[in-house]
Amino acid sequence: MGPDMTEGQRVHAGRSGADTGGTSVVPPGVWVDDSDEDDPVLRQADGNLVDTWREEYPYTERMTREEYDHKKRVLQVELLKLQYWIEDSGGRIVIIFEGRDAAGKGSTIKRFMEHLNPRTARVVALTVPTERERWQWYFQRYVAHLPTAGEIVFFDRSWYNRAGVEKVMGFCTDEEHERFLQQVPEFERLLIGEGISLTKFWFSVTPGEQHTRFAIRQIDPVRQWKLSPTDIALLDKWEEYTAAKVTMFQRTDTLHAPWTVIKSNDKKRARLEAMRSLLSSIDYDRKDPDVVGLPDPLIGHAGIGTRPAMVPHAVPVTRAHLASAAPRGRWGAARPARIPAIAGRTAHVGGGGRTRLVCTRCEACSGPG
Repeated sequence: MGPDMTEGQRVHAGRSGADTGGTSVVPPGVWVDDSDEDDPVLRQADGNLVDTWREEYPYTERMTREEYDHKKRVLQVELLKLQYWIEDSGGRIVIIFEGRDAAGKGSTIKRFMEHLNPRTARVVALTVPTERERWQWYFQRYVAHLPTAGEIVFFDRSWYNRAGVEKVMGFCTDEEHERFLQQVPEFERLLIGEGISLTKFWFSVTPGEQHTRFAIRQIDPVRQWKLSPTDIALLDKWEEYTAAKVTMFQRTDTLHAPWTVIKSNDKKRARLEAMRSLLSSIDYDRKDPDVVGLPDPLIGHAGIGTRPAMVPHAVPVTRAHLASAAPRGRWGAARPARIPAIAGRTAHVGGGGRTRLVCTRCEACSGPG
């Protein structure tokens, strides 16, 4: 038996206040327990937890708040070290956060940004294209938000809207979708050849857990803005979205710009895994390898598409490797590997210490989330 409802929770139990076109996803009698304000949970009328997060999840218990807070703080210190290094070296980082609605993208970005300097780290979350933007080259409005020297940019959804929501909801034609799939690998190759570090995260949530999170958003007044009629409509298009996702992975998971998939039913683990995955992939100054560690293969895996040489472990690329190799960019494009040292730090552009994780479980691209 779980905790009892407060008076305020009784008022909102089983009720929907979000503007979702009159459709409710809230089961009768359930209520939101927001005793952990960062991560509210859904409870049944008798107080028992709605535990859809357990669906196909490799851990039997959620990460505790105490463990999460400690690990988050030390990883956020490492993120600051990375930011300082990028500022000093003039590097540029783009991090894409994709996944189904309520998969945990926004909350993860929030933890990335929590202690970063907003002058050189920013979030891009674009709204529906304007009439003028609709007739531009599809990538044009995203190019305007790419980082300049010393900046980190987080895309809360990105150009991959065309591969997912737009395709499934009929917001683009089949020809526009195919043109996107043809152009995006070359577009990303151009970004990387220009010296921009590109990381692509896909947050994977199961159908039951997504429904639970939708119900929380529909009940909780401070989260209702996060739920739209399009979100609700996509609930009935789960298989269509899965098919679009598989096609996207097959066509855009490239050697120069691979996807990293993170199981996000436990939001706390997902946030830490994304931080760890990014930090472990870059050889920045004053990095603490013991703090960063290696990504958890049960939660995150990279390189889900077809690979010529599949290995089940991390392969580090360090400054020592670079010194003995021909100058190459971060993902192999020919370019100068170094720029002059700034403020006593040796800065590597492109090829500077990337850890590649290649996973043998490539069937993950057809998984539930």
